[in-house]
Amino acid sequence: MRCITYAGETVVTTDDVAEALITLTAAVAELGRADAVTIPIVFEKNHEIGEASLVIGVGNDVLSVATEWEGPEPDFAFAAAQLRHHPHFPREAESSGEQAYEIEPDTYWDPDLDGFGSR
Repeated sequence: MRCITYAGETVVTTDDVAEALITLTAAVAELGRADAVTIPIVFEKNHEIGEASLVIGVGNDVLSVATEWEGPEPDFAFAAAQLRHHPHFPREAESSGEQAYEIEPDTYWDPDLDGFGSR
């Protein structure tokens, strides 16, 4: 299970939803866009299931951290799959088997430039 911190609030969701959310957030931000998504969450006190709506992309920081969890984990696989089907989620090109976008080995993330730069 993972804690997602967003806008000063923390929610708990499954590893697969957190991974898909982080990947999608980075992809949307790389396009210079923002988008609204809804993810399933679990309330820590009573383990009830709920939802959280977030705006992801440019200007929206999302932090994912592992958390200890007691008891069975909920199955949020459908929600993770929905995030992965978002139009901006990075995926491999269907015909060539290559990624839809390519990052050169000499490329790195430069926070001062708000994007990728060359070494």
